[in-house]
Amino acid sequence: MSTDQKGPRILARTFFAQLRSSGYTPHQIIGIATELLDLVTEELKQGEKPAEVTQVTTEQGSGWQPRV
Repeated sequence: MSTDQKGPRILARTFFAQLRSSGYTPHQIIGIATELLDLVTEELKQGEKPAEVTQVTTEQGSGWQPRV
């Protein structure tokens, strides 16, 4: 595996581990992954023009909450 393939894999595994240790369920992580794919898809549709990204606060969120 080249470095280009290892980097994203390591990042994804680290992100997953961090989400799980923060209390997110596997179903919530699937929702997060889906949102990420949607953002990338929208940016690809727009071409090189950067997509407008806004930060979602807890009040605006879609209900994803860590398990307590």
